[in-house]
Amino acid sequence: MADAGPAFAAALRDVVVRYPGRAPLGPVDLGVAPGEIVAVVGASGAGKSTLLRLLAGLEVPSRGAVIRGAGGGRTGFVFQAATLMPWVDVRANVALPLELAGVPRAEALQRASAGLAAVGLGDRLSARPRQLSGGMAMRASLARALVTEPDLLLLDEPFAALDSVTRRRLIEDLHHLWSGRAPRPAVVFVTHDVEEAVYLAQRVVVLDAATGRVAVELPSPGSLPRPAGWRTDLGYRAAVEELADQLARSMTPPPFPAAEEEVS
Repeated sequence: MADAGPAFAAALRDVVVRYPGRAPLGPVDLGVAPGEIVAVVGASGAGKSTLLRLLAGLEVPSRGAVIRGAGGGRTGFVFQAATLMPWVDVRANVALPLELAGVPRAEALQRASAGLAAVGLGDRLSARPRQLSGGMAMRASLARALVTEPDLLLLDEPFAALDSVTRRRLIEDLHHLWSGRAPRPAVVFVTHDVEEAVYLAQRVVVLDAATGRVAVELPSPGSLPRPAGWRTDLGYRAAVEELADQLARSMTPPPFPAAEEEVS
C-alpha cells in the first residue's frame, strides 16, 4: 500500500479488480478523509465488499493503487457476522487483536473490559458468544474492532440480520463511539439500506451495478451525531429519496443499441 499523506485516511486510485468469468470491477477512485464517515451502497455484485477488502489490504487490485494515510494506520473490520470465537468468553474475544499485536495479556484484558463497557456489555465479560443475542454479539464485534483504536474502521453490513429497533440503537451507539474518540476514526460502512446510509454517514457513495465504478456521491444533510427525531426531518427524507432514485439508476442496464437496418 502506498502512503497518501495527511489528506486521506485511505484511498483507491484507478483500481481495477479482475475475476475469472465476469467483467472486471472498476476502475474505482475513492478517497476517505480522516474522521469522515462514508456509506457505500449498490446492487449485489457491484463490488461493495470487494472495496472494503481492498481498503483493508485483504485483497490486491489487478491494477491501480490502494493508498493509506501517513504511517499506514491501524484498521478495524466488522463483518456481516460477529465472527466471535465460541470457545472463549467475550472479553477474551475482544482482547485477541491486542494480544496478537504484542500487548501483555493483563493489559489487553483490561482494555477489552473498557471496550465492552463502552458498548454496553460491561456486565457480560465472562459470557460465551452463544449466550449473547444477535445485537449483543455485534456490539462485542464492534468493541473488538475499536479496541485497537483504529484510524480506519470498515463495516460490511454489520446490522443487516438484526431487527430494526436494534439496528437503530447500534447506529446511535456507533455515532457516539465515533464522536467520543480523539482523533476520530475514518469509517466506511457498506449497507443495502438507503435510510441507514443517509442517517449514518456524512457522504454516500453509489456503485454502478454493471461496472463497480462510483456512479455518484451524495452528501448527507446535517451534522453527526443526529439529534433526536431527525428521521422525520424534511432534509433527511429528501436525501433518502434522492439516494433511492440514484441507486435505482445505478441498477438499470443501459439500453441495447438500435439494430442497424439491413442494406439490400
